[in-house]
Amino acid sequence: MSRRLGLGAFVAGLLAAVLAGVVRATTPLSDFAIPNADVLFSKALSALAVALVTYGIYRLLITVFVDRLSDRRRAHDARNILRLVLGLVALVGVLGAFTEQWLGVLVSFGVIGFAITFALQQPILSLIGWVYIVIKRPYAVGDRVTVAGVSGDVAEVDFLVTTLWEAGGQLASNQPTGRTVTVPNSLVLSSEVVNHGDLFNRVWAEVPVQVAYETDLAFAREVMLDVAEAELGDDMRAALRRYSRRLDNSPLELDVADGPTVNLAQEESWVVLRLRVLVPPTRGQRVRNRLYERILSELTDHPERVQFPVGRNR
Repeated sequence: MSRRLGLGAFVAGLLAAVLAGVVRATTPLSDFAIPNADVLFSKALSALAVALVTYGIYRLLITVFVDRLSDRRRAHDARNILRLVLGLVALVGVLGAFTEQWLGVLVSFGVIGFAITFALQQPILSLIGWVYIVIKRPYAVGDRVTVAGVSGDVAEVDFLVTTLWEAGGQLASNQPTGRTVTVPNSLVLSSEVVNHGDLFNRVWAEVPVQVAYETDLAFAREVMLDVAEAELGDDMRAALRRYSRRLDNSPLELDVADGPTVNLAQEESWVVLRLRVLVPPTRGQRVRNRLYERILSELTDHPERVQFPVGRNR
């Protein structure tokens, strides 16, 4: 459908261009009551031809190349770049068709651009921010990010704004809220941008469990590690291999655990065992819920070795 639409627009543009030439070459001025009407009609047809041919080229390129890209993020960027480039080409072409002064149109664009730079600083900065996003890729569609304190999943990156599907917000869990947030692209140049999954598509998360001092801590720790291994073992190892490859290509020297770990923290009336695991950035809460339920089920099956804190201090 998209290819037929593009081909139709392209052919219609060529026919309009031919018709414009025929009108200008064969139609005398005396045939019109309006002075120079044939010239105006010819210019209008030429402008229409430029617009239709450009649109047809855009639709054909989208169908032939962009829609075949397996990476949705690259396809989104390519679609925006084509819109910008061919949109500018169409604008210059339409103005040139009416004025017949192609060089003058380009020079006027330069003068006008210089004049409006001061009046449109923020939109221009946002456009520069979009170019930065496309080239440096601090984030892309589908990433969970935090920009200037706003967290969400990147749904769209346009020329001037980035649209986030908000996550977290006023909710206690880091889950979608159902709201969208529009963030100017210029913020990537002036504020921090946190990408929650860009490094190796996983983030560290903790599952805390409170137990009494009388608990066999070694046993409880082993149970938590076994549950984590059963739930996430293969996935974590694959993510850690990706992380190791990134470390090998960086100047950093970090000591990274090769699997889930359990850290202990002493509180006033109990001990906190914190299971540290790697989870997908957009499914962290679901994974934590699943781990927590299985861990509690395993620990409560051994009341002689695991006790939980009770009393008003808990």
